Amino acid sequence: MGRFPIADAELAKISICKKCKSRNFAGAEKCRKCGSPYLRPKRKDVKAKGK
Repeated sequence: MGRFPIADAELAKISICKKCKSRNFAGAEKCRKCGSPYLRPKRKDVKAKGK
């Protein structure tokens, strides 16, 4: 992701709400903002841009 592996590891420990796109801690059962149970882990790698 970035240039600092330690920082990347910490950023990857969060979950993203599929409904409102808010950030939640990794062990969350539901979203802290909207209460939705639909969470996904944060993407670990960056998409390739262009070609």
